[in-house]
Amino acid sequence: MSDLENKKKHRSLKNLPPDRFQPKMLIFFFALVAAALALLFFSPGRLASPATLKIQKVVELAEQGKISKGVIHQDASGGRDWVVVTGETKEANLESEHGLTNQFSAAGRLTDANMERLQKSQAFVEQPATTLFTQIAAQVIPFLLIIGLLYFLFVRQLRQAGKGALSFGKSRAKLLTRDRDKVTFADVAGCDEAKEEVSEVVEFLKDPKKFTKMGGKIPKGILMVGPPGTGKTLLAKAVAGEAEVPFFSISGSDFVEMFVGVGASRVRDMFEQGRKNAPCLIFIDEIDAVGRQRGAGLGGGNDEREQTLNSLLVEMDGFDPNEGVIIIAATNRPDVLDSALLRPGRFDRQIYVDLPDLVGREQILRVHAKRITLAENVDLQVIARGTPGLSGADLANLLNEAALLAARRNKKKVEMIDVEDAREKVQFGRERRRVMDDSEKKLTAYHEAGHALVTAVLDDGHLPVHKVTIIPRGGSLGSTMYIPKKDILTQEKKKLEIRIATGCAGRIAEELVLDDISNGASGDILQVTKIARHMVCDWGMSPLGMIAYGESSDTVFLGREITRNQAYSEETARRIDAEVFRIVDEQYRRAKEVIIAHREVLDKIAAALLEHETLEGKHVLELLQFGEMRSPVVREPVFKSGEKAAGKKSPEKTASPEAISPGGAAPAPTAA
Repeated sequence: MSDLENKKKHRSLKNLPPDRFQPKMLIFFFALVAAALALLFFSPGRLASPATLKIQKVVELAEQGKISKGVIHQDASGGRDWVVVTGETKEANLESEHGLTNQFSAAGRLTDANMERLQKSQAFVEQPATTLFTQIAAQVIPFLLIIGLLYFLFVRQLRQAGKGALSFGKSRAKLLTRDRDKVTFADVAGCDEAKEEVSEVVEFLKDPKKFTKMGGKIPKGILMVGPPGTGKTLLAKAVAGEAEVPFFSISGSDFVEMFVGVGASRVRDMFEQGRKNAPCLIFIDEIDAVGRQRGAGLGGGNDEREQTLNSLLVEMDGFDPNEGVIIIAATNRPDVLDSALLRPGRFDRQIYVDLPDLVGREQILRVHAKRITLAENVDLQVIARGTPGLSGADLANLLNEAALLAARRNKKKVEMIDVEDAREKVQFGRERRRVMDDSEKKLTAYHEAGHALVTAVLDDGHLPVHKVTIIPRGGSLGSTMYIPKKDILTQEKKKLEIRIATGCAGRIAEELVLDDISNGASGDILQVTKIARHMVCDWGMSPLGMIAYGESSDTVFLGREITRNQAYSEETARRIDAEVFRIVDEQYRRAKEVIIAHREVLDKIAAALLEHETLEGKHVLELLQFGEMRSPVVREPVFKSGEKAAGKKSPEKTASPEAISPGGAAPAPTAA
């Protein structure tokens, strides 16, 4: 391993969290303390006090053969002027302070004659006498052992806490190792324009002179903006992987602490680490956590977040752009960021990472499909056509759910039916086989039949019916799913009016057929009202003209003003409410006329739903055109695990996130 790799490994180890004290280690050390205490207080010499005898008495016992073993401790010089004799008798017949014992101790002068008598008994051995030092050591060592263990247990933990306090202001940026976490542009798909924007950053990190000799400066900072799950973090890692430079990753929330000044200290330390490892990339995820506009809300100008932002602004202006330290930040809320943070010289370039289009979705699916065993009948292009509006993270989750479904069904490969079921589960929720009585089933069937009928009559092929079901899914008791023929980029007035009419159809069917209404249309009401209000206030699709009346609808305390100023009068507000009511009421009457004119078809669709529970879009069109279903309804297959597939015959397309009937996921006790 080279020195450079060793250094980088050492840097990565420094960013690892400190080891925590494990409970098993605590038990082990307490066992050692108990052993030391036993050694100190429960040694054989301490269990019972020996009997004190005279030297002559010991000699007599030795001659009588009553001593089993003994030790003659000589003095320090090795002579016999003063000795200590210890030992044990064969019987416990010696009197001591605690009663009879077999242990004895004798101290005094030992003559040569007595020494010969003791040696004849062959029970005694000679040892040098213990010195003062050895006596002290024998008494002190157990205490030192106990103190050392206590030091290791408590003082060491206090020192670790002290280190944490001293490193409180250190950066928490994590250094990703090159081999284990390497990501390249081949792992990123669906954002070709964004990859082109950051490709020159890779070229600069590989060959800075190519740009500097022309007088150009690489951007100091790059801000990636886009919806969640579109691959902003993955793209930043790919830049570091392609350039083969150190990559520091940190979240914006890691800077903010309770104590003022800690976040600013971490910012300074992060840039210092970047300079030491230049050229390198520093990635700040969710920068809106620390980069919100200053002076907004109730925090004032001296709170911790604003101090951290001030330090970040200064540091981004303070380093030379040719040092090779490039800041990449990601957020999905660029509207709340401070303007000083977005100006050229700090974040010079903003890259919008949008939701993938048809080609991008297919590329993303192919990247994630490399890790999954797919059957031959799985067409990723068909899946991509049926998933408009899904992000890269959604598509990865879809394939993962398909693999889990196939595993539960004891399959060796993921088939198209598994992908279809996973797609409907991800977008609309898992099927829930609830027990419903006949009246609830009938109410749900007519509600969903109303949605499907009005869509089939009014829709011009822009958003056709994909599937109708009265099986509970998600928060609804029934769903009407739609699929767009292409990605929806613009909203036309006529198509929006059709969506409003479709949303009203469920309630109308309940009212006409059952002579009653339910709260199952709660989600429909919310969506049609939202669409109508957008048409009036934001999109200029009403007689009120091309004037935006929705400026004051933003939430406060998100980085903007504390107070709101209504930009229109009370009279205008009444006119807005009247226009919203007019649009919804006109489409309500329109949908009602369609249902009355095709009442027989409504009954047939509802009857088919009660019989089969789920119909495909072609069945609805056949009932409308021919009065009967000419295509067979495919029954749900039962798998080995006992789980039924959520889908029917594998369709060529599937529903988009917007392709459910308005209010299709409403938490109502009846159909949505």
